Amino acid sequence: MFPPAFVLLVAAPAAEPTTLEEVLVVVNSHIITRKAFQLALEQQIAELYRHYSGRELDEELRGAREKTLQELIDTFVLLDVAADKEMLAYAPTESDLLDELKKRSQLSSDADLERMVKLELGINLSELLRQQRRTYIIESLLYQEVYRRVPIEEQEARLYYNEHQAEYSQAAKFRVRELVIPKAAGNGPDAAETLAKVREGLKEGVPFEALVKEHSGSLSGVLGGDLGWTEKGLLLPAVEDAALALAPDEVSDVIETDKDYIFVQLMAKETAGAKPFEAVKAQIMDKLREPKARNALQQYLQAQRLRANIRYMVPREQI
Repeated sequence: MFPPAFVLLVAAPAAEPTTLEEVLVVVNSHIITRKAFQLALEQQIAELYRHYSGRELDEELRGAREKTLQELIDTFVLLDVAADKEMLAYAPTESDLLDELKKRSQLSSDADLERMVKLELGINLSELLRQQRRTYIIESLLYQEVYRRVPIEEQEARLYYNEHQAEYSQAAKFRVRELVIPKAAGNGPDAAETLAKVREGLKEGVPFEALVKEHSGSLSGVLGGDLGWTEKGLLLPAVEDAALALAPDEVSDVIETDKDYIFVQLMAKETAGAKPFEAVKAQIMDKLREPKARNALQQYLQAQRLRANIRYMVPREQI
């Protein structure tokens, strides 16, 4: 989706006032009231205080009113463009967004979620969901109409990669499965019996992951023994040495420690050095596309503003 550098701050409240309010701007069939503008400005200022301080904050605050007003106008301009292109039907509903928000916040109660949103953002939950849906629509529109149309040649990306390989360096890492047989077996089969069953299974070609799930006494057993990607120095030296001596998918001989018998299988390994170009190609192309897309975005916005019917009910310099 559209990179954060190009996403507009969409903070426009509901377009329709519930009481008589001062109308500042009319954008096509939408209105921006004094109340809506003040709410958006408060959100903008709160956001600035979260990200800036000192002189940077003072500079950002000086332009906050102008920026907020322009973003409110652009929100309605772009929503209408998206509607003309029949994109609204493909956006998630506010109900979909609510479900996703509950998952991320791990709050199942609407009341708890409402309190959290009010505390952290100063707006109600329905307003947040409305903003999120508008943001999704506008991001989708700008990606389709601007970002994906900015060309970056592979040769340009490869040149950048060759000149900045230090940015894409990686430490050596490897990924293993473990099968751990505790010497103190407790109430289960004794270690020698389990060890014999594992060895027999390996001889018969039973998949190592299946043997792990059946016989491992480690908590990693429920994950098939997968320890994930790790760097050298984080596992027991004997386990690391055995693992790094293996070919991918090969299983080690038993490794004996004070407490356990351990088998390991090397799943994959990557050597130290720069990541291959193909692994970072998309990342580099996004990075090179960013400044070009920013310029293209401003041109696109200006074109859409000119096509829209924007009327100031109060002179802009007085808002």
